[in-house]
Amino acid sequence: MPVRDRLVPPFQGGALWGWLSPILVAVFGALLRFDRLGTPKAVEFDETFYAKDALSLLRYGVERTFLGTDKDPIADRRLIAGRDDLWVSCTPDNLDPCAQYVAHPPLGKWMIGVGEWLFGANPFGWRFAAALVGAVSILVLARLARRMTRSTLLGCMAGLLLALDGLHFVLSRTALLDVFLMFWVLCGFACLVVDRDRSRERLADWYETSPLSDGGPWLGMRPWRIAAGACLGAACATKWSGIFFLVAFAVMSLVWDAGARRAVGLRRPFSGMFRHDVPTSLVAVAAVPALTYTVSWTGWFATAYGYGRNWAQATSSGWVYWVFSSARSWIDYQLQVLTFHTGLEQTHPYQSWPWQWPLLLRPVAFYYQSPKGCGAASCSQATLGVGTPVIWYGALVALIALIAWYVAARDWRAGAVLLAYGVGWLPWVYYAIADHRTMFLFYMAPVVPFMILALTLAAGLLIGPSRVTGSRRAVGAAVTGAFVLLSIANFAWLHPALTAELIPYDDWYRRMLLRSWI
Repeated sequence: MPVRDRLVPPFQGGALWGWLSPILVAVFGALLRFDRLGTPKAVEFDETFYAKDALSLLRYGVERTFLGTDKDPIADRRLIAGRDDLWVSCTPDNLDPCAQYVAHPPLGKWMIGVGEWLFGANPFGWRFAAALVGAVSILVLARLARRMTRSTLLGCMAGLLLALDGLHFVLSRTALLDVFLMFWVLCGFACLVVDRDRSRERLADWYETSPLSDGGPWLGMRPWRIAAGACLGAACATKWSGIFFLVAFAVMSLVWDAGARRAVGLRRPFSGMFRHDVPTSLVAVAAVPALTYTVSWTGWFATAYGYGRNWAQATSSGWVYWVFSSARSWIDYQLQVLTFHTGLEQTHPYQSWPWQWPLLLRPVAFYYQSPKGCGAASCSQATLGVGTPVIWYGALVALIALIAWYVAARDWRAGAVLLAYGVGWLPWVYYAIADHRTMFLFYMAPVVPFMILALTLAAGLLIGPSRVTGSRRAVGAAVTGAFVLLSIANFAWLHPALTAELIPYDDWYRRMLLRSWI
């Protein structure tokens, strides 16, 4: 096999369908997510925090104290009504009561605020950004899976399965931060896969025109790696758990660089990687994420109302003191947040442990009411944050298969998916054991796309390459098709319990696969 084909295998099918088909799948996912997006016309679960924080960011640049206690139904109704008198009033002598202590960086709340700016402080407005990001993530995953498998059909399968996953679906219709974290992590990973292809293309060009050396050439600044750094910095600026993905993906990308240099026959691939790739990598996956994270706090730096801002002291002695005093106050705030996260042990009726998550043993009820009007003696209207069982249990089997495949073949795709899954899940296992930290199933949101990638890679293994003859491809395609149909049926069955549709209680109860779902 020529070196170029070994470094950058060709795609199957044309570029037109490589874009058009994933876009159609993403449009299907968008229709599912935007349908009845404003239902229920109520504040669901932790929307009571993030919808208010987002509106405060729009008006004041920082999160300020909301009138009424957290999860106060009266205050929530006032939020939906769009009242202006929602925050504690501030005067220069009364800044501390106005500053809201928040435990997450502001970027995800700014994104929620875009929808509120466009459509108002109502359920559709504060859920708009989540639905849009959820739909775009389907397109990103479909294109990513196509690039990793070189198959448009498998790419579309990945996008469709993500569109049909219950947890991704519910989070795409709820103003929580986790869908935005998932989006930025997925985009960062996708940019690194594109960078992998682009750098290998440059390495193939160099190989064909230059004599071999010990370490090989410098491959330039690599804009796709810089884009990945910005995306992963945005993940950290949404929730701090993005840092796990940033560190792991940065190391993974450098390992890919060394592997590419070894693939062209360089005698010292790791030496070449350290000399030529590490310096630019430090800019892309260290400086750029740090800058992105800091910029997301612009509102805090620019106003006097942020928690711990120390504005009066910072502005009293010139710009030099302003810079150092502001930086010190900001770092102190970050350390307080770190202490909060590591010491969070408050119990919650829907909390669960990480080893329960892959089996969907304890999902989160985002909303439940028992109104009248369904034509039965007892009715239910519920939003259950749970994954589609066929997809999640199938993903477990696929991940186990990928472990065996990686051990046998050292396939970079299997290794990358397993790494991403481990990085998104294992830290929570540690925190559960070491700190007994309060946590929920939807913390798995950033891992869901990689579960889908595991299923997609397993399907590619099952079907086999195009050169395979006999019945293997037919049988593999039939099994894969049956799995997709089961996923569609499973999602359709759960759909009323995922979208707050008013149904008879008995119909809702039948959709609770396990009693722990109730």
